[in-house]
Order: sequence, then structure tokens, then C-alpha cells
Amino acid sequence: MNFDWLAWSNPVAVWWGFLLAVSCANIALWLVLHRQFRRNGHWNGWTVLRVELMLLLCAAYVFGCAFRSFLPRADVQRICLFDTWLSSVLIGRSVATVAEICFVTQWAIVLRQLGRLADSDAARNIAGLVVPMIAVAEACSWYAVITTSYLGNTIENSLWAVTFTLIAVALLRLLVDFRGLLRPAIAVAIAGIVVYVSFLVTIDVPMYLARWQADTSIGKQLLGLSAGLYDLTTRWVVTHDLAHWRDEIPWMSLYFSAAVWSSLALCSIGLFRDRLPGFCKAGPDGSVTEALLDRRIRWIRS
Repeated sequence: MNFDWLAWSNPVAVWWGFLLAVSCANIALWLVLHRQFRRNGHWNGWTVLRVELMLLLCAAYVFGCAFRSFLPRADVQRICLFDTWLSSVLIGRSVATVAEICFVTQWAIVLRQLGRLADSDAARNIAGLVVPMIAVAEACSWYAVITTSYLGNTIENSLWAVTFTLIAVALLRLLVDFRGLLRPAIAVAIAGIVVYVSFLVTIDVPMYLARWQADTSIGKQLLGLSAGLYDLTTRWVVTHDLAHWRDEIPWMSLYFSAAVWSSLALCSIGLFRDRLPGFCKAGPDGSVTEALLDRRIRWIRS
């Protein structure tokens, strides 16, 4: 492999160095979480927050994003930084699919359990929707990379925007039912989601829509299933030109940093699982209502 492009004068090299540094830090944070779970004895496989499952889901996302940071590529364009079979879209997209399903499953688990503790049907119902919606988004992404049609990316990212808007709605509903440190934590999550959805709606989705419209206007021929699968398996174009990566850098930088941090934060909730009932909002006079007490008892017994 050629490393002559790795120089401070090359913005793409600086960006790649940033991705590497963030990914290494994210892996280190996951290892700290793993050790903390072991130290605290949070290894009861069928607890409400399913600690082992949350760690596994988080690991899939953290290490999946690290892999994609070490070997960045833009799927439809078939561009990458390194000439290796590991840069093939088939491998990269497969890793991304598993990681993203695991990530949204983390959200579903946390929403469901917080909704259960707060007795919120809205939160529980939304928790049941988010994974199927992202599964459809993943199918659209595969359509995009196989056919090279940006319409698939447009729909995919639109579904991500809708999904996280629903998650924000669920968190808003839960915000009034919790107190203490959990309330500002939920508020921060809502603020982060607002920024993320705003980015999707104002930058990401319009970018893919414009690309699809441009391809349509020139009559671009799309690939069929067999030709597309062969192409995404065998073709990758190595480029270190900023012009080719300029539009990919913003979303990849946010995705491989802030999104991974949110996954780590969701995982860390398991460390405080036994304390969560204490964050439930008490009655107006500060008393614990009978219904709240009943929910706390059921939570502890689960």
C-alpha cells in the first residue's frame, strides 16, 4: 500500500488521523465499561437491561465504526483510501449493517425499560418501532450500493431522521417522569438528537437527493442485481483527493465520534440499573405514590 499521501499538507490525511484517534479512544472507553461491569458484578444475563447484551451491542457498534474509520470508503462512488479487499463495499456495508442494527437495538432496549418504569405506553410503542424502521433503512442502503442509485441513500437517511424524531418524542414523554441526574441526561440526549436530525434534514438528505436528481438528469444507467453485487465486491477506487471526500467528511466525522459516544452512554446505563427506580418522579408533596411504589417493586423483582 502507498502511504506517500500521509502528510500534514493533505487534509484527507489529517482527517484520517482524526478518525483513528477517535476510534482508539472509543475502544478504550468500551474496555473501561467492560471492566466496570465486571467489577460491579453486573453479569446477570437476564436482568431487565440485559447487561451482557448491551455490552455486546455496544461492542458491535464501537468496533464496527472503528473498522470503518481505519478503512473509510464511500459506497456508491466505490472510493476508498487503501487498495485492499477489506475496502470492498460488500465487507464495509455488511459491517455497517450489523453495527447500525445493534445501535438502534440499544435505543429500543433503553426506551422500553424506561417506558416500563415510567409506565409510558408511548415510549414502549416507539421502542417497538425503531428497529423495524432501521431494518427498512438498511434495505434501502443495500439498494443504493448495489444499483448505485442515490435514491436509496435519500430514503435511508430520511428513515433515520424519522426514527430519531420518534425517539426524541419518547424521551420528551419520559422527561417529565424522572428526576435527579437522569432528567438532565435525557435532556442532553434530546438536544443531541435535535442536532443530528437537523443535520440529516438540512445537509445529508438534500445532498443525496441532489446527487440522485443529477444522475437522473443525465440518464445514468443503474446496475442490476447480479452486476451490482459483482461490482461492489470487486471494484474499489483509491483516492486521497479532498475533492472526492469533501462531502463525506462531515457525516463520517460525526458518525464515528458522536454517534459512538451515544452508544457508549446507552451501554453505561446498565451500571446504574439498580438505581433507576430512585429517579422516578415522586408525588407533588415528595411522597412515593402507591403506583410508583408498585412499579419500583416490580422493577427490583425483575
